[in-house]
Amino acid sequence: MAASVLKRGGLVVLPTDTVYAIAADAFSVSAVGDLLAAKGRDRRTPVPVMVPSPTTLSGILDHVTDDISVLVDAFWPGGLTIVAYAAPSLAWDLGATQGTVSVRMPLHPVALDLLRRTGPLAVMAANRAGLPAPLSADEAEGSVGDAAGVEVLLDAGSSPDALTSSIVDLTGGVPLLVREGVIDAATLREFVPNLEVLA
Repeated sequence: MAASVLKRGGLVVLPTDTVYAIAADAFSVSAVGDLLAAKGRDRRTPVPVMVPSPTTLSGILDHVTDDISVLVDAFWPGGLTIVAYAAPSLAWDLGATQGTVSVRMPLHPVALDLLRRTGPLAVMAANRAGLPAPLSADEAEGSVGDAAGVEVLLDAGSSPDALTSSIVDLTGGVPLLVREGVIDAATLREFVPNLEVLA
């Protein structure tokens, strides 16, 4: 049911390996707009994407660099979000991305099963702006459950902690750790020794 809701432009709340998230078809402009509205955000906020497999990257990125391959091989599925240039031919609107996309493959069986049925999903934490990220389906429902477009809530129990994914920007000359989450800088440097940390 969740997959069919997403395919026709609805929103679904689902568990991930970090926090509960709200998802939309990444290629539906109206669904992504509903996602931003549910969050209390506008198009100035770029919307990240979750994918079912590393092989998806060749279809959504302009170029899969060596650093991208190394990091994905080491940390996917899991708590690493990479920022890279999106393929310019893609017919999607993820907000003010400046031609980039933030992408991750989650380590959660429910999320992965859904992604395999739908393909890339636009996903953000299932909380209204300014509220804590939800660690349970009840918390997510209390935050965004009554938002327009939310039709399904997948309950897989509580998340183990509130740690977010680590974000590495790979659009510049060197990898840049924009946010340190579940994977720290020292661990990332084992695979990309030239990693810099955003001051």
